[in-house]
Amino acid sequence: MLEERDVQIRGYKIRLPLDVLLVASANPEDYTNRGRIITPLKDRFGSQIRTHYPLETETEVAIMRQEARPASVGSVTVNMPHYMEQVVATFSHLARGSNQVNQRSGVSVRLSVSNLEVLGANALRRGLRAGEQVVVPRVCDLGSLAASSSGKIEIESMEDGREGLILENLVKAAVLTVFKEELSFEQVRDVLAAFEEGAIVHTGDDVPSADLARLVAEVPALQAPVARLCGGDESPAALAAAVEFVLEGLHLSKRLNKDITSGSGAATYRGRS
Repeated sequence: MLEERDVQIRGYKIRLPLDVLLVASANPEDYTNRGRIITPLKDRFGSQIRTHYPLETETEVAIMRQEARPASVGSVTVNMPHYMEQVVATFSHLARGSNQVNQRSGVSVRLSVSNLEVLGANALRRGLRAGEQVVVPRVCDLGSLAASSSGKIEIESMEDGREGLILENLVKAAVLTVFKEELSFEQVRDVLAAFEEGAIVHTGDDVPSADLARLVAEVPALQAPVARLCGGDESPAALAAAVEFVLEGLHLSKRLNKDITSGSGAATYRGRS
């Protein structure tokens, strides 16, 4: 009926006015992030339908906020800071441009939505263990992104066991990208000076937010970059997340050393001198 636009009834041609709404979907193999025409839909409906993944991270973040289900248990709430949303969206964008990811299979926005939910859930788990009522995802929660993306992104590698490493490197690249967008070197110069004088910071799942939040008062150089990231939120969870993000950004910029305790997820940041 869609193809011929009429119906034959015992030799009589009857043309029926159609008033229908068509909903169609396509496999990733049927289109690319460059917006190619979806061939199967064109063949069936004669329509010039074009599609593409979000070209800007802000667009992807808006979709993530709309579609993701916030994590919460009882009175415990999870507040997702904008820079962590940007990390999730940037992770997907970097994966779409990586030659280690099968671009024919694609990296859909559904992955970003799922990763945002998993990040919030992992932070909620940590907060429940620490007895916190307000939880903000931290860098130590980002390990969940590589785990949740495994199997949803098709990695092109000839070596077995490289999938996890490739995904972890994409997460690190996303953090570094967002860090450079959010903070300039001038804003963190004094933080580096504090670590060169011997400051040491321990982070990880088992470190309460209050402990990291106290560093803002103990290391005055952290106040300016942390305030910029928090955007007025002075809760211990928000301050802790911002502190950890600044330290991880400096580490990925090769300006701080980071010692990781295998198996526990705990980390220690120290100066390079």
